[in-house]
Amino acid sequence: MRQDLRMSTQLVMTPQLQQAIKLLQLSRPELVDLVRSELMENPLLEEAHEIGTSAEEPVSSVELQDAVDAPQQEQASTEPERSAPEVKADEVPKEGADWEAYADSMEYLPPSAGAATRTNNDDEEGPSIEATLTRAETLAEHLMWQVRLSNFGETGEDVAEYIVRCLSPAGYLQESATQVARKLGVSTLKVETLVRKIQQLDPVAIGSRNLAECLWVQANHPEHPVEDPLVRAIIAKHLHNLEIRNYQAVARDTGEALEEVYEATKVIMGMDPRPARAYGVETPQYITPDVYIIKVGEEFLVTLNDDGLPRLRISGLYKEAVGDHPKAKEYIHERMRSAQWLIRSIQQRQRTIVKVTRSILKFQREFFERGPQHLRPLILKDVAEDIEMHESTVSRVTTNKYVHTPQGIFELKYFFNAGISRTTGDDLASEAVKERIKKLIDLEDEAHPYSDQRLVELLQEEGIDIARRTVAKYREQLGVLSSAKRRKLF
Repeated sequence: MRQDLRMSTQLVMTPQLQQAIKLLQLSRPELVDLVRSELMENPLLEEAHEIGTSAEEPVSSVELQDAVDAPQQEQASTEPERSAPEVKADEVPKEGADWEAYADSMEYLPPSAGAATRTNNDDEEGPSIEATLTRAETLAEHLMWQVRLSNFGETGEDVAEYIVRCLSPAGYLQESATQVARKLGVSTLKVETLVRKIQQLDPVAIGSRNLAECLWVQANHPEHPVEDPLVRAIIAKHLHNLEIRNYQAVARDTGEALEEVYEATKVIMGMDPRPARAYGVETPQYITPDVYIIKVGEEFLVTLNDDGLPRLRISGLYKEAVGDHPKAKEYIHERMRSAQWLIRSIQQRQRTIVKVTRSILKFQREFFERGPQHLRPLILKDVAEDIEMHESTVSRVTTNKYVHTPQGIFELKYFFNAGISRTTGDDLASEAVKERIKKLIDLEDEAHPYSDQRLVELLQEEGIDIARRTVAKYREQLGVLSSAKRRKLF
């Protein structure tokens, strides 16, 4: 054992650095929520409103720091005081005033709320109650409303409610009748009877165990039954042939003409394989871009989108309320440091987003001018070296950040793709190859769709060297079925 001195350097993850990294990877809605939360928790933070020239100027952190550090005896001295921003007498209460009543009167009113208030005060009529957005009825609520209006009985309603809770998003019963009966302590026959009754409710065939039962219930519904026996025969025995478009096998096994099989297939295709489809539609989430790329003449401009993001400043409300209490000073110091670091972290986040976007614009300029088919291969390292930042920083910046371009709205990660070699020498981005595959499939003959091997041959004719398994992978990522399942004969 010995004692010696060593000098070394290491990166320490301070709370401030952790906060900066957290802010960097937040999406825009998450950032707005965090800022709103900080505005509620930190009394030294306030939102700056641009009302006009008569608005109070933001108080700088240096002035607030001087107010906190100034001793009480210096405040009572005859020396001239440091110039401070002018504060209206009717805005800041004097010493001894009721601070709680003043705080209660300080209600945050966003610009949109003010506009709405002015509109309601005018003679214009506001929206009716019917036009107000409400929560849509869920599938469970819709079914239980029908169950209570039907003759299920008290015990039957309890079992029906459990069955409704066991439905999948597509409307299928995820547990067998035996499992439900064992859990609820009732007979399997009773559960089967209730399942049959639920299947006749709206939507029809809700609570089916599989696709065949779902289609069979719809074909035999009392209000609109299907009279064609060929339709029932196909549902009972030939759904697997229908899936692969093997109509010849259906015609051969049933002894019917091929045209009759086509007509029966049209009836089956008119049925709904997912009864709960109408109640499973999620509310669309609209994307607000973090940055804009605008073309002006022959140049592209990168601008931040600050709409909806609160503008923060350090409040001067506590300048005269600090006093000489040590705990009050310590609290103001801590809150002020937190506010300063939050503002700096947000500013640094915005600058980094702009730098990364400008670098992407430099590498992918042809995409912004001519479209997705001209997307170039790009990796994080290229942008990181261009802006002299670490790859992890670029990865955080491009996650859940969106850019509005002349070609549409894209996530920043969209512009990073692996390269596909071409016979001409220039590599092509994988997203550009996907776009080309999609266009080839859109233009194909529906009666004779392109196989994966044929797509490979067509791409090779355009100078794109790609394997068949890669085409199959890209086709699946695009949500396109195989050629056998895309074939349409009628």
